[in-house]
Amino acid sequence: MLTAIREDIQSVLERDPAARNWLEVIVCYSGLHAIWAHRVAHRLWRANFRLLARWLSQFARWLTGIEIHPGAQIGPRLFIDHGMGVVIGETAEIGADVTIYHGVTLGGVSLKPGKRHPTIEDGVVIGAGAKILGAITVGKNTRIGANAVVVKDVEPDMVVVGIPGKPVQRRGEKPSAHKPDLHHDVLPDIVSERLDRVLARLDEIERAVKENGDQAARQDTPPLEPDYVI
Repeated sequence: MLTAIREDIQSVLERDPAARNWLEVIVCYSGLHAIWAHRVAHRLWRANFRLLARWLSQFARWLTGIEIHPGAQIGPRLFIDHGMGVVIGETAEIGADVTIYHGVTLGGVSLKPGKRHPTIEDGVVIGAGAKILGAITVGKNTRIGANAVVVKDVEPDMVVVGIPGKPVQRRGEKPSAHKPDLHHDVLPDIVSERLDRVLARLDEIERAVKENGDQAARQDTPPLEPDYVI
């Protein structure tokens, strides 16, 4: 438990430039408080003290603004930055070294019992306001753009933007296990890129049609006869 606490504090110091020292992290970071409360609630949940576990999770929600169901499985070194409005459902699974920003929902889309919430693999970064819905898997080291809505599986090392989320292959250097990709300003503009390709293709078609039309006109038009004789 002490090792896990030290790792949690260190993960905040590594991923948030605003964190100055370990005491500030312990006292001021609500995401850390929510994770610690969840670890206790999760143990109670697994020990079949379900009502007590739910009460503790609700108390942590009131205290931090972060709602984590006690049944959710959370790996080491999860960092919830700012955190207000984060919701993590009962059957969600989160790997190691994941970073989550405020307003994120790991939600379900089914009323059936069983697995109905996302699985987030190691090193994933989820931008502010993103919604990941259903029993889907987000692959390792993927970056989810702010306000994206993800409803399908995502391969590792992708960048996801848009509604619904469109995965794009990551460009450039891949992040390491303990240094996630936090460049939220570097996101592909999928709609603009596809419109540019469509417009370029239309230009090519128009040029081809014009060239073919000019060539046909030259072939079909008879030579002009003079209207006078010398």
